[in-house]
Amino acid sequence: MLRENINDLISFSVVAKEKSFTRAAAKLGISQSALSHAIRGLEERLGIRLLTRTTRSVAPTDAGEQLLSRIDPQLLEIEQGLSLLSGQKESPGGTIRLTSAEHSAQTVLWPAIEKFLPKYPDIKVEITIDYGLRDIVAERYDAGIRLGEQVAKDMIAVRIGPDMRMAVVATPSYMAGKPHPVTPQDLQHHNCINLRLPTLGGVYAWEFEKEGRPLRVRVEGQLILNSNSQIMKAVLAGLGMAFVPEDTVQKELKSGKLVRFLADWCELFPGYFLYYPSRRQHTPAFALLIDALRYRSE
Repeated sequence: MLRENINDLISFSVVAKEKSFTRAAAKLGISQSALSHAIRGLEERLGIRLLTRTTRSVAPTDAGEQLLSRIDPQLLEIEQGLSLLSGQKESPGGTIRLTSAEHSAQTVLWPAIEKFLPKYPDIKVEITIDYGLRDIVAERYDAGIRLGEQVAKDMIAVRIGPDMRMAVVATPSYMAGKPHPVTPQDLQHHNCINLRLPTLGGVYAWEFEKEGRPLRVRVEGQLILNSNSQIMKAVLAGLGMAFVPEDTVQKELKSGKLVRFLADWCELFPGYFLYYPSRRQHTPAFALLIDALRYRSE
């Protein structure tokens, strides 16, 4: 009976998070019919409906949300306990799940990972590229990578990258015959390439600072994209002005393919941090990855 309940609770947790029996069944490696049977059995034993099902979606009921909030920390603790045991082998092993934005994955995470993995053949790393600020506890990520200012106060944060600057750039062809912006407000007269961030209120407002004076400017333009790589293609094609991390355009600025503006409004700010729950128990594999990623200024 205990084993049946635990298996069904795990199934319920996965369905509630995936909001789909199809995706949950694939993740659990069982058939949809077996998964539906398990959920029905759990609901019948508890005498309460846990999921609301329609032809298009699945969502937890109020009772389901309450159950999820109670069992998820326990399931996570069991999972971490098993990882700790598996990590006591002579060769550290296990899977580490990370969520990262595209730029941090390319500039900070990947250079460390390509050196790290060959040293530890029993360690697996799963990386999800996403601009959304995911709930790493609820979605069972071991850690996330975000800018320091985006990390919640109740998380442990480890610096993994240097300070950063942003850059306003455009091609000479786009700027031909157009006035050069002198202040951030002047960007309102230009065709600007916007970035959509799913969990920060939609389209990103460009953030500037000068002499301690912060300024956020909402710009307009023909293009709204959801990744830096797309924005780079668009700005190099002469489709408008872009606001991108400085390190991504160094070569283009040096070669003259891009021209920079408002540099005096783009001050340094804290770079990327690895963050994870304060109550998380370190597996040997996770501790090794933290050490590999930790930023060490030269």
